[in-house]
Amino acid sequence: MKHTPNLIIAALIGALAFTPTVAQAADPLRSWNDTTPKKAIVAFVEKVTKEGSSDFVPPAERMAVFDNDGTLWPEDPMPFQAAFVMDELKRRAPNEPALAADPMVQAALAGDIAKLLEGPHHDGLMRIVALTHTGMTTEDFDSKIRAPASASSSTTPTPNANSPTTPTRRAAASSSRY
Repeated sequence: MKHTPNLIIAALIGALAFTPTVAQAADPLRSWNDTTPKKAIVAFVEKVTKEGSSDFVPPAERMAVFDNDGTLWPEDPMPFQAAFVMDELKRRAPNEPALAADPMVQAALAGDIAKLLEGPHHDGLMRIVALTHTGMTTEDFDSKIRAPASASSSTTPTPNANSPTTPTRRAAASSSRY
């Protein structure tokens, strides 16, 4: 009988260990604030995944696309946006002395990722993104990503950056519809 308190303690610890898992499963978007958009997304997913619902979508026909959360972007060897920034810097730096003289551009071109990630907001990285994107229209961006591979330094992490089946081309094609 002297083992009973130990068993009770072990059982309580075990129960408590699984409590957060159960609570997390109850809220599929636990990191989101409890807002109208969150409620609408959860309600939509519940509606289209509930068998027997008039809005039910069979699993084989389901597709979800999320923008800028990594779903459409590769991460290895680098995100497409980072590849675009590097391509732009390599293309523009030889013809733009002021751009080439920028310390963060120099760090990027030298592959000094640590330098770009310094600061509370990855200040160097934010700087080169601003330098390569500021003032660019949607049409300018579109023409740059659709340019033949030979027109750029082609660091885009795809086997064939001009293939209409690569994620950047698919994303560019779908974005032009909105």
